[in-house]
Amino acid sequence: MILFPAIDLKDGKCVRLKQGDMAQATVFNHDPAQQAAQFEHDGFRYLHIVDLDGAFAGKPVNAHAVERILEAVTMPVQLGGGIRDIAGVEAWLEKGITRVILGTAAVRDPAFVREAARRHPGRVAVGLDAREGRVAVEGWAETSDLTALELARSFEDAGVAAIIYTDISRDGLLKGLNLDATIALAEAISIPVVASGGLASLDDVRALLDPRAARLEGAITGRALYDGRLDPHAALALVAGLAA
Repeated sequence: MILFPAIDLKDGKCVRLKQGDMAQATVFNHDPAQQAAQFEHDGFRYLHIVDLDGAFAGKPVNAHAVERILEAVTMPVQLGGGIRDIAGVEAWLEKGITRVILGTAAVRDPAFVREAARRHPGRVAVGLDAREGRVAVEGWAETSDLTALELARSFEDAGVAAIIYTDISRDGLLKGLNLDATIALAEAISIPVVASGGLASLDDVRALLDPRAARLEGAITGRALYDGRLDPHAALALVAGLAA
């Protein structure tokens, strides 16, 4: 079980949104590279980054901040937001990103996602961000007709490394993960699934360690880390089996 600390980038700063609303951005750190280094110091072993401006613009916007983060840490980093073509995928992989996350492109251009996964096995994940079961795109500004399960199943044979499943209704609100929906998705497909949206406490971490969640690769945690509700050392001790 991997706990991914999240860095969401807006205007070069580390922010958290509520339900993907850019108008409800709270700045938690003006130095994302310093924040990333702190997460690594805390003991996290895989970082999750989203270029929020890039997700809306359809192209990388916070590239400089991402590059500074890559200089500041040695742990693997996965990145999503604004990556829409194979050149963008390969540019980030060459710069040191371990895994790119393709979201809007998975809906708009699934052939590109398949080609990226074929060229770079194990290094392309699909971000499925769902609002009431339907996949949202363009920085969650639009909702498609596809369900998360339909889209996930369409990539079963594509070599996708993981599905990052976010329940938008819970994101940034600290309501707890939507584990029922996430586990149901994980049980319906063979691709590893990462839970995202709403992780709020050590109880959520304990729930992730329950046998029923065994198929999940991990979970992303954001606001709870930033506002102190989730102690990183306690959470990581739980995951490592060093605490109850």
